[in-house]
Amino acid sequence: MRLATLAAGLVATALSALPAMAQQPAADTVAAIRARGMLNCGVAPSTVGFSIPDSRGEWRGIDVDSCRAVAAAILGDATKVRFVPASTQQRFTMLQSGEVDMLVRSTTWTLGREASLGLVFAGVNFYDGQGFMVKRASGVTSARQLDGATVCVQPGTTTELNMADFFRTHNIRYTTVIIDNIEELRNAFISGRCDAYTNDASSLASFRASQGANADQYVLLPEIISKEPLGPVVRKGDWKFFDIVRWTHFAQVTAEELGINSGNLAQFADSANPDVQRFMGRTGDLGRQMGLNNDWAVQVVRQVGNFAEVWERNITPLGVQRGINALWTQGGLQYAPPMR
Repeated sequence: MRLATLAAGLVATALSALPAMAQQPAADTVAAIRARGMLNCGVAPSTVGFSIPDSRGEWRGIDVDSCRAVAAAILGDATKVRFVPASTQQRFTMLQSGEVDMLVRSTTWTLGREASLGLVFAGVNFYDGQGFMVKRASGVTSARQLDGATVCVQPGTTTELNMADFFRTHNIRYTTVIIDNIEELRNAFISGRCDAYTNDASSLASFRASQGANADQYVLLPEIISKEPLGPVVRKGDWKFFDIVRWTHFAQVTAEELGINSGNLAQFADSANPDVQRFMGRTGDLGRQMGLNNDWAVQVVRQVGNFAEVWERNITPLGVQRGINALWTQGGLQYAPPMR
């Protein structure tokens, strides 16, 4: 009897410890952002089209605009963002520790990351896939011709794991050149330290576009070897902030569906369309339900744009078509649940 009681006590203690660890009170990220008057957003240090400072030091890119949209929703001002460069190896630690409020860094949504890191993905702002790039002079036209090749890749990424799976599946021998800093990695490829460079196809297109007159020297091979849904990441448990980040993206997609953009908002002010009325904050009280002003979606579109505007500003110049990133009504995957 005493053994049974002792065992029951040990089990109860162990079980009670698990929820205590898993249910620590989440920080109120929205309150912290409002108190400091600034959103801290982790981004890639230098990826054209996604996040990179321009010649004036102004950050540009689709991920940068995701950060600005959330600032517009919470603070009413898209300029109230501190962009924090985050390396591939430090990005999750920076978010876990609270150094940044959210991470929008061409980061792939996977089960393992969401299950083990205490983080959660709030949506997809870019559906991507991993590819390979070679120099045109190599004559290589397919990733299956890379047997014995040296490949440049960043460590601690799904890119490294996908490449290993692909080469093992096709019995291809290879050697890796592993460099964390993206600029150093690209320079290694340019200088000939590796025969091929692998990354998300969007990142490879970004790199090629950055080469200007030399862009034609580089070829993106036809194989896409993975699914890479990229999007914003936040800490688990702070569901109010999660909802705001997720629905900010959905608001931009919804605006594109409704034909609302940063230049024509005034034309929709008196619309009789119930969907538009809710979007504009005239009915439904949707903003207040999330702790925001009811015109939060209007501020996002006015200051940052709808999803099409963000794409055309940042991704179209890379020569990348919308493809699966088009609206669901146009054969793509961008689909927003109803705002009601």
